[in-house]
Amino acid sequence: MSLEVINEAILHAAGQWWIYPVLLVFFFVDGFAMIAPSETLIVALAAYWRHSGEPNLWILAATALIGAMAGDNMAYFLGRRIGTDRWKWMRRPRVQKVFTWARHELDKRGAVLIFTARYIPWGRVAVNYVSGSTGFQHRRFFWLDAFACLTWVGYSLGIGLLASSFPWLHHNPLLSVGVAVGFALVLGFLLDHAISLFHRWRDTVDATKAAEAAAAEHERELRLRPHEPADDYAPRERTADLAPGKPSTRAE
Repeated sequence: MSLEVINEAILHAAGQWWIYPVLLVFFFVDGFAMIAPSETLIVALAAYWRHSGEPNLWILAATALIGAMAGDNMAYFLGRRIGTDRWKWMRRPRVQKVFTWARHELDKRGAVLIFTARYIPWGRVAVNYVSGSTGFQHRRFFWLDAFACLTWVGYSLGIGLLASSFPWLHHNPLLSVGVAVGFALVLGFLLDHAISLFHRWRDTVDATKAAEAAAAEHERELRLRPHEPADDYAPRERTADLAPGKPSTRAE
């Protein structure tokens, strides 16, 4: 089968009405049981749009947004109902490690984590489940997730349009999709590491602030009680309990 035939078949499918329900299901499932990074599909279809005008980008964006939000909230309610170890895939060491990371970060900076995790394929699934299992307020989760999904859809469409805009790709839709998806994967890899570095930096900042707060509290206590001797935990004789003239029973 030639590339021309493949290009024509994909371009034809991209213009069909049934493509949107299929995409809706795919984006929905990606929120709680990731099969493949769904952003790559948005990137690919955005690249095809540049060549054929199909699919409709507004409908594609709305489909991705609704599906992503529905999937994320499904994961939230599943996490609240069943936790993070009910199914076999959840108990894999690597998955449990991601859940532990998400729980640790959610305790410290929930809003930032819910937003940034949307850009990390496995990260968003873990954060969605952990948000539900830890009792994170659903109303707050919903609006944070909505904002994250909105920016994620715009980001994915932008990558597809930008990467397929090179003149030498104008007559080869399939190649432009490959370039766009490859560009998205590389950028996603860099973004994943940048977000990880950001969270590590925040951990360091939080630890430094905690140490400074503890030191300041210690200094304040010393100023309030300047003549009180420090407790060196040395054993002391309870002289008040001894009768006058009664020898101490402490071992010499």
